[in-house]
Amino acid sequence: MTGRTIKDTAEAWEVRGTRTPFQGKKTSVRTDDVVMPDGSVVTRDYQVHPGSVAVLALDDAGRVLVIRQYRHPVREKLWEIPAGLLDVPGENPLHAAQRELYEEAHVKAEDWRVLTDVYTTPGGCDEAVRIFLARNLSEAEGERFEVEDEEADMELERVPVGDLVRGVLAGELHNNCLVVGVLSLVAAERGDGVESLRPAEAPWPARPFQA
Repeated sequence: MTGRTIKDTAEAWEVRGTRTPFQGKKTSVRTDDVVMPDGSVVTRDYQVHPGSVAVLALDDAGRVLVIRQYRHPVREKLWEIPAGLLDVPGENPLHAAQRELYEEAHVKAEDWRVLTDVYTTPGGCDEAVRIFLARNLSEAEGERFEVEDEEADMELERVPVGDLVRGVLAGELHNNCLVVGVLSLVAAERGDGVESLRPAEAPWPARPFQA
């Protein structure tokens, strides 16, 4: 052991030029000319993403609320935890997560904590995701949110944590947020406990927001 603190740090290398060859509805592709440490300039293409939130909703029986949804890029129906984009710049991620849990599962939660923050594919996309742990679940009031497109075909289940862990390690479950969320929950429970997790409105440098 060197005693070195293992922690990601902010750093920005010089960009000599930038362009946007593709602009989509929610994301775009950017091309940057980046100066390397030896002074050479290389081109880096990456997807520009607004960021996302995801919710690991855990009920009193130790089951996680999961949804099954078609994902066209991978041509599979994946089991996932509720998640969605940060559609509004500077949007409070907790509010966005509460909205997604309501819209996708018609559920509300009384206890919210930050489970973990991740970059999904930092080599080719700047998407940052905050995964919340939500507990003390109950049915939301009012009418169900009207879903459309892929979401109209969603299935909803509550699955024991252990079953999800087995599925992840067996290579049967592949959704990034589900995998990271479930394994982070188990690590927290076996470590200092979920009560030691960061508060729901903890700072998030990757996607600064107004409390």
